[in-house]
Amino acid sequence: MRRFILLAGAAIATLAASIAGANAQQPIQRVRVGVLECRGGASIGFIVGSVTNLGCVLRADGLPEDRYIATIRKVGIDLGITQESALAWGVYAPVAQLGPGALSGNYAGAQGSATLGVGVGGNVLVGGSDNTIALQPLSVQGQVGVNLAAGLEALELRPGR
Repeated sequence: MRRFILLAGAAIATLAASIAGANAQQPIQRVRVGVLECRGGASIGFIVGSVTNLGCVLRADGLPEDRYIATIRKVGIDLGITQESALAWGVYAPVAQLGPGALSGNYAGAQGSATLGVGVGGNVLVGGSDNTIALQPLSVQGQVGVNLAAGLEALELRPGR
């Protein structure tokens, strides 16, 4: 078990370094365009990963709400059950205004969270259109339940209603 935790930590560090290295090689100027808020129901960790579905909305000044359906897949250690989750990311893009559905796409990064009753977590995600959109390097995550998770995370955003 301890070896697995060390491997998950090494994977997170490697991914964070690769994201930082990729950004250093080809710097992309990004501006904050709004906040992506997601909420979802129960999730059960399957030791080596989990899948969670969330409803999301992008809130940007002067624009109507832009809704999305999110699927989060985690690979790594994920033990426990959460009753509900709420996440919020600052959204950074190469342009100041995004059109409807512009966040649609796949994002990837590292994540970690701990919950005993009420818990917190964070993750690093980059993706979207040609990997030009960043969901704030460290998101805010709140959960209710009992859970411990660390590893790699993939987020798929699709237009919602």
